[in-house]
This record gives sequence, structure tokens and C-alpha cells, in this order.
Amino acid sequence: MEMENPDQVMNNELVPMEETEPIAMDSEMQLDILESQPEDMTETPPAAHYSEAQPTKRRKKKSIVWEHFTIETVSAGCRRACCKQCKQSFAYSTGSKVAGTSHLKRHIAKGTCPVVLRNQEKNQLTPLSAPSKMGPGPYSNTPQKRRYRTANVPYISFDADRCRHEIARMIIMHDYPLHMVEHPGFLAFVQNLQPRFDMVSFNTVQGDCVATYLREKQSIQKVIEGMPGRICLTLDLWYSSRTIGYMFVSGQFIDSEWKMHRKLLNVIMEPYPDSDTAFSHSVAACLSDWSMDGKLFSVTINQPLSDGAVDNLRALLSVKNPLMLNGQLLLGNCFARSLSTIVQDALTCVEGVVKKVRDSVKYVKTSESREEKFIELKHQLQVPSSKNLVIDDQTQWNTTYEMLLAASELKEVFSCLDTSDPDYKDAPSVVDWTQIETLCVYLKPLFDTANILTSATTSTTNTFFHEAWKIQLELARAAASEDPFVSSLTKSMQENFDKYWKSCCFILAMAVVMDPRFKMKLVEFSFSKIYGDEAASYVKVVDEGIHELFLEYVALPLPLSPAYAEDAANGNVKAELDDSQGIASNGIGLTDFDAFIMESTSQLSRSELDQYLEESLLPRVHEFDVVGWWKLNRLKYPTLSKMARDILSIPVCTVPAASVFDTVRKEMDGYRCSLRPETVEALICAKDWLQSQQKLQTPPPPIVKTEVPI
Repeated sequence: MEMENPDQVMNNELVPMEETEPIAMDSEMQLDILESQPEDMTETPPAAHYSEAQPTKRRKKKSIVWEHFTIETVSAGCRRACCKQCKQSFAYSTGSKVAGTSHLKRHIAKGTCPVVLRNQEKNQLTPLSAPSKMGPGPYSNTPQKRRYRTANVPYISFDADRCRHEIARMIIMHDYPLHMVEHPGFLAFVQNLQPRFDMVSFNTVQGDCVATYLREKQSIQKVIEGMPGRICLTLDLWYSSRTIGYMFVSGQFIDSEWKMHRKLLNVIMEPYPDSDTAFSHSVAACLSDWSMDGKLFSVTINQPLSDGAVDNLRALLSVKNPLMLNGQLLLGNCFARSLSTIVQDALTCVEGVVKKVRDSVKYVKTSESREEKFIELKHQLQVPSSKNLVIDDQTQWNTTYEMLLAASELKEVFSCLDTSDPDYKDAPSVVDWTQIETLCVYLKPLFDTANILTSATTSTTNTFFHEAWKIQLELARAAASEDPFVSSLTKSMQENFDKYWKSCCFILAMAVVMDPRFKMKLVEFSFSKIYGDEAASYVKVVDEGIHELFLEYVALPLPLSPAYAEDAANGNVKAELDDSQGIASNGIGLTDFDAFIMESTSQLSRSELDQYLEESLLPRVHEFDVVGWWKLNRLKYPTLSKMARDILSIPVCTVPAASVFDTVRKEMDGYRCSLRPETVEALICAKDWLQSQQKLQTPPPPIVKTEVPI
């Protein structure tokens, strides 16, 4: 059928064509013509070029090029597309002749626009991603070029600097070797993922990792500079196959918002880790690096020190740091390391019996058919235990305890296993199982206490006084038992724990006094159980020590109006002080009077502690935030709250949660020993800081519950 004009019909839409000079168009240009008309065109084309059946509503343009071009009318019947970036103009329509959008896309996407090209050279965001040089896949049904018209698909620009930054973070967070950026497999992966990325070398990525560390260190430094109180350090010494040590120095403190922080501050290489100067050198290096001279409160170490090492450390701090209570709070042993040593001693006492149980568990767990027989026999005997057998990891003592506990509950099944499995031999005897059950009884309180140390939240020092005195009392009673096996098993355990108790009970007791649920009452109660008739003298030591420490805090230089100083700096009590502005401005305010009272009347200041101790105890709720309580009562106890803040931040453990149950000393791997000490420190510290940021983005876990039956 002939039409009155030679216009072509495309997709139910009439598109005018010039009869005398047709345009050669590829398939893309044909599709582009359909969307090339500007959305805001208001004039009506000549009626001679359109059919009477033309729809009155035009399609909206979908091509992405119109985000980067505008249509400008040059003259009557002539319009051009103007680039928003470089202001160049391109042919668009002349009369009835439409140029399409292919040449506009090439200008933007293929880098011919000089402004876009300069931005790419500077690694800035580009308006469009460059089109792939590869054709559509063999199984693709959609032409590749149609992606330019997909309005819902995001166009992600390429940023080389961002890629380098993320590679450095990836290496830090997952302990990947720095040399991975030169591995052929990684190079091939990156080149296929983004051919435009210029792969970095070992030296480059090493610099990027150190730069990431330095950026994070600046933010940590600001937090430490704003620390209102003192800091407590922990020192954890790692060894290496090269006989070089690495000292992990962490800091724990409470910030101005009364939130507990624990940060890994330094990883310091010690060429002679067993020398008497290794620990004092690391402390001095940390204090100097973070400008914390005069701010140290206590040091917790992962191993007993020689007398020479202790003397060196105290001599150093007597110069750089005022010693509280003549240094009695200076040193403490790691609770986790002490528990681990005690457990290993106990396991050694019954090593033969433990091996029998381990071999029996291994026999069952290493064969699927034998495990099925074991489970079937358990059901036949109707053993009520819900424990599952697991082969232990001898580098983690908790797995050994859990294996022994599960096996002891299933001892009846092991005793009858030889009836259904003749190959099973050398089963533990009745006496063996009795010894294992006794061992589990005395390992349980140690296991429960160590689990508190693995909590995601940093527990305050007061939490561990009750745990420690329970263990001390229980082991002392067991060591005096008339049962020869119980006595021989627990005697060594009690002797080892007694060393920890004597070195740390004073610090733990002072911390529990700062808990308004217990104060001196729990100290008196627990000491009476442990020391009997001699308890009064030990209680007196704690009471005199805490009063002496309080007087030292009173003597410290305090800012004017100490009750409001910290909050006023943060603007928290501005409303409370507004009413007194008129009086203060006239010079008759009481701010200076507050300072006068604090400086001149020591007896009045001391009564702040006495008042606290004389007040009745708070109800013993288990989910109690002791730091939060002191925050709420800092105006009532301005000086005592500062002392409590420092005492409660003393760490009892030097190792992270994942290492609480370790039975072997930590060693630095050979690869990291081959790196520069500065690089090792940057990688390990930055990982700790980045992981802390991730934890802040997750909801906090529930508060640890502890039973205090008094």
C-alpha cells in the first residue's frame, strides 16, 4: 500500500526522511533517532511531513548522553548539541535531517572530550565509564550498545587511588603478605577485573599500608590527647625463630565520655627479649611515641619479671612518671597467662589418663562408621548427656577441658564400646574416669573465669576480684584435702595461683572497693574466708592503701570548679551555670571558693572517700555498669570519681580474647620477621584499629553476668 508521503514507519512512530538526500544509518543510529528529540521541544513540525495518525504525546528520551548535552537553537530549523563539559557543539538537526546520538556518545565515553580526559588523568570521577573493547559474550542475546540506554543501571567510575587504598586495607585486615600484589594469579585477576588499573609493586603497597596506619594513628592520638585521666599499659612479649622478640604494648583507659578503650599502641622489636631492659625499653618507647609522660598508672605483663627487670622499670618511671602509692600499682601479672599455667600443671599431673581419653575420642571421631556405632550404643544405653565428642587442640586448653568433660559424661558408652566393636581396646578404667571427673571439677572455675576474659566487651577490674578469691579459696581447701589424689592434683595448682594472688590481690581489692555494691564489705568477707584470724591485718592494708591513694589524688593540681570542669569543657552543664553568670561577672561568684576549699582543706576532701564508704551498699544487680555509675555521681564525688576511673581501667589480661586459652607462647611468623620493624608495627596496629571501627558499627553484646553469692 502506498502512502501520500515517503515517510518511513519505525516502531509505530513516523520519522520524516528527506527524499532527495537520504542518510546512511547503522542500526545504532536508527535507534538513536527515536530518542534524539529534546523533551522540551514545543514547536509543531510542518503538517506536510506527518500523517494525520501521528500521536500527540512524544516519547521521553532515554539516552544517557542527554545528561551531558543540551540542545541549542542556532537558527531557524537548525539545532546543535552542546557539551556541558567542554562547551563544544555538534550537529543535531537541520530541518528534517536528524544526526542521531552516536557521535555524542563517542565524545563522552571514548575520552575525546578534553575536560573528561584531563579528569581521567587526575583520577577524578568520569561522567561515563569507558565502553569495553570486548564484544558481547557468546551467550548474550542483548546487543552490547544497548547498555547506554539502560537508565536503571548505575555507572561506576574508576578511581585508581581508591583501588590502591582498598588493596592496602585488604592486606592489613586479613594478614595477607605484601608480596601478593606481585603474584601472577593476583595480577591476572586484577587485569581481568579492571584492565585500566596499573598494578602496584611491593614497595608501593608497603607505603600504602604505612600511610593507612599513619592516618588511623592521627585519630587515635586525638583520643589519647583528650584522655582526662591516666592510662594503663599491658606488655605481651612474642618470640620468633630468629631469637628476636616483639613487644605488643596496649593501652587501656576511660575517655571523657566515660567509655572504656583498649588500643594496641606499639609493636616494638626487642633484639634481646630475655634481658632485664626489654620491658623498660618498650614502656619508654611507647610513652615517648604517644607523648604520655606523666600519664601512666599501671603496667600489666604476661610473665614474671626478674628483680633486675622490675628495678629497671621502676627506675625509668620514677623519672618520667609520678608513682602512685610508691609504685605498688605499677606491676601486675596477666590473669589469662596465670590460669593457663595452672591448667597445664594440672593436665601434666594426669597426663597418662588424659592421653587414654584422648585416644578413645580419636578412635571414635576418626571413623564415620565407628561414630555411628558409638551414637547407636549411646541411645541403647539411654545415656542422658547432650555433649558431643570433639578431638582437642592441645594449643588451646579449653578444648581439652571440653573434650574431657564430654567424655566423662559418656564414660558408660566407652565402657561398653568393646562389646559392639572388638577393635576398641585400652579403654579408660573406672579409676581413670574418677580422676578425669575430679580434674574437671577443679578446672571448671578456671574455665568459667577465663570465659569472662573472652567477652567482646572490656570488663572492668572489679569484676575479677570475686573470681580470683573464689579460686584461691577453693584451691587452698583442695590442697589440704585428705584425698591423696585431690591433694596431689591441686597442690601445684594452688601454689601457682597463690603467686598470682599475692601480686595482684591488692589491685583487685581496691577495684572492688570502687564498686558501690560491695565496697570494703566484700574485701572483709572474702579475706575472712581466706586468711581466717589474720584477715583483719590484710583488710587494714587495703583500707590504708585506698585512703593514701585518695590523698595523692587530692594533692594533684585540679582545675577550677573541679565538679564541673570536664562537663563544662564539653558544654554539658552550660545550662546549669547560666544562672550564675551575672554573679560571676561581678566578681562575687563561688568558683574560686570551690578551688580554695579543695586546695586548703584536706580533711574536707578526705571525707569524700569516707562518705562514700559509709553509705549503704547498692542492691546487687548483675547487669551493673560501674563506670556508668561513677559518671552519674562524678559531681557528688569529683575527686573520688577520678581515682575510680583510673583504678577500674587497670587491665587484668595482656592478650586479646582469641588468645586467652593459649598453652604455647606466641611467636612472630617468619614472613613478618623479614619485614622492616616499622612495617610490622604498621600492619599489626592498623589491623587492631580497623577492627575496632567495625565493632563500633555492630550492636553491643549483653553485659557479662557474674554470680556473687554473699
